[in-house]
Amino acid sequence: MAALRTILYLLVYPGVLFLFAYSTFCEWFDRKAYARLQNRMGPTHTGKFGLLQPIADFVKLLAKEDVVPAAADKGLFAVLPAIALAVVSTAGLLLPVWNFDLARPTWTSFPGDIIVILYLLSLPTLILFLAAWSSTNLFSTIGGARVLTMLFGYEVPLFLAVLSPAILADSWRLAEIAAFYQARPAYLLFNLLGFLVALVAVQAKLERTPFDIPHAETEIVGGTFTEYSGKKLALFRLAFDIELVVASGLLAAVFLGGFPGGAVVGFAHFAVKTLFIVFLLSLLRALTSRIRVDQVVSFSWKVLAPLAVLQLLAAILLKGFLP
Repeated sequence: MAALRTILYLLVYPGVLFLFAYSTFCEWFDRKAYARLQNRMGPTHTGKFGLLQPIADFVKLLAKEDVVPAAADKGLFAVLPAIALAVVSTAGLLLPVWNFDLARPTWTSFPGDIIVILYLLSLPTLILFLAAWSSTNLFSTIGGARVLTMLFGYEVPLFLAVLSPAILADSWRLAEIAAFYQARPAYLLFNLLGFLVALVAVQAKLERTPFDIPHAETEIVGGTFTEYSGKKLALFRLAFDIELVVASGLLAAVFLGGFPGGAVVGFAHFAVKTLFIVFLLSLLRALTSRIRVDQVVSFSWKVLAPLAVLQLLAAILLKGFLP
């Protein structure tokens, strides 16, 4: 029975099938919200309200011709999309979608899992760089260089902002952090500054406007994905959608009090809070325009990093006054 439960957890909920279904729904929600903020309609025809449009796009890419450049490192070029999808899916399994037994850590909820999920969310950036480098395309290489350049800007503020609530909760386990703020909701307001920093940093990590420099179509065609097509591009697109869900779920667990309740109630909380994060990201995307890569690094170190350090120091000081 335990083995069957583990298989269901990995494949169904909150495993691969759930991540696929919910990530495509979040893509639809993001596209719809972004369109409405710009006075457009967004997806409308494929399925009711256009709900099936992201799935239709995924299936269409699977049916497209899969072209591999003659000069590319064919082995690395082919395997990286699957690795990216595996990494973000593994990170998704660590989200506390419902309450875990706080007294008994498991392989999906253990002390230090917040560090592991942050580490896993850092790997797609390196994978994108390798994908660009392995394709040997000039536009892809420039996009890959921009990916790594941005990493040196937003990664430190993101880590500091996300770990500050963990210090206040005196735990490195996501389920315990969520339980701490569920019991003390007033402390959520104290982490507002860190939440704003983390929100902007996640926008940069996901390479969304105004941080979409690595794949700026008007400058470098498609950046990292210039040479990717067919199934490989479909896997990368799906990996980005799942990364959006995981990043939103991480911010919701740390800054919005987690997802209390059993499987059904926990999922309801998870959906509401993650969609709220996605809406904020869509709003930021609609309100801003693309900036230069040097401006990303400058903004990260001159604005985001000092604010994140301020949040960290405030959390350490407040921790000294807690009973």
